[in-house]
Amino acid sequence: MCGAELKPLPDGVQRVVAVLQAQGHPHAPVMLDDAARTAQQAADALGVALGQIAKSIIFRRKSDDAAVLVVTSGDLRVDEKKVAALVGPLGRADAAFVKEKTGFSIGGVPPVAHASKSVTLIDQQLFRFDEIWAAAGHPHSVFQLHPQQLVQLSGAPVVDVVELAPVELSENAAELIAARARVAGVTVNNVPSPCISVCRMDPVTQLCEGCFRTIDEIGQWSGASDAAKRALWVQIGQRASRSTA
Repeated sequence: MCGAELKPLPDGVQRVVAVLQAQGHPHAPVMLDDAARTAQQAADALGVALGQIAKSIIFRRKSDDAAVLVVTSGDLRVDEKKVAALVGPLGRADAAFVKEKTGFSIGGVPPVAHASKSVTLIDQQLFRFDEIWAAAGHPHSVFQLHPQQLVQLSGAPVVDVVELAPVELSENAAELIAARARVAGVTVNNVPSPCISVCRMDPVTQLCEGCFRTIDEIGQWSGASDAAKRALWVQIGQRASRSTA
């Protein structure tokens, strides 16, 4: 007896597949059993942290009616004023506008394969994670990638466009990161990420106040070798130690 026939992928997902294949992306979209219209639904279905969901927020730029796509972590809110400062005054994007400009419905808008070219911004907070998941053209479909791969696929800049509460670091935060650096420095495989879920760049040192990395080092982490990660951990430990001197 023949097995059950596989259902064809929805048209929107097929468009995303075509783009990913053309750019040699290693992870194909997957179809979830339940809808993932919200970041929380997607995180629950995948069993990952809410921040690992790369949610797509669409605005309408008033000057030319272009779609402005902001891709950020599911656990954060986009600061519209920060976005407007980068691209110009913004207006509300209703469901019809999103569908017309991107070719996708709200809840399934991917960061690629739009019907017309969108102005795209990637928030730097996504680089807290080595692995993220983005919508793949349908409320039931997502695909896996690294933050740096998102930059490569979209060609979009990495910026700061989210609302962040004031960072309150414990007095021994530097000592903690220095201790972790000593352990990571001798870890052979699967070197742990320095991220401690506090991402805020110090305007003076240009280092993250939580992990003592530059924004470039945060962005390059997921693609680095274990040897390079260990070397960076040595630098992080030195920076943390200097901050308590």
